[in-house]
Amino acid sequence: MSKESIQEVVQKSLEEYFNDLGEQQASNIYDMVVLTVEKPILEVVMHRADGNQSHAAQMLGINRNTLRKKLQEHGLL
Repeated sequence: MSKESIQEVVQKSLEEYFNDLGEQQASNIYDMVVLTVEKPILEVVMHRADGNQSHAAQMLGINRNTLRKKLQEHGLL
């Protein structure tokens, strides 16, 4: 799947989300989307890195301590 395809999926999902909301007020959309995609990203990258946090952090372009914090937040440690 290309980057563009992922963007299309997110856009379509958000459009459906707004359609489902109807007249209700949307809130915390940014946090909702980030938390929704962050866990599967971490799971896939950790699998690809064979559980090596340093390698996974490098793949993600984040600090290892940041990765560790995110893994803990998502119950992946």
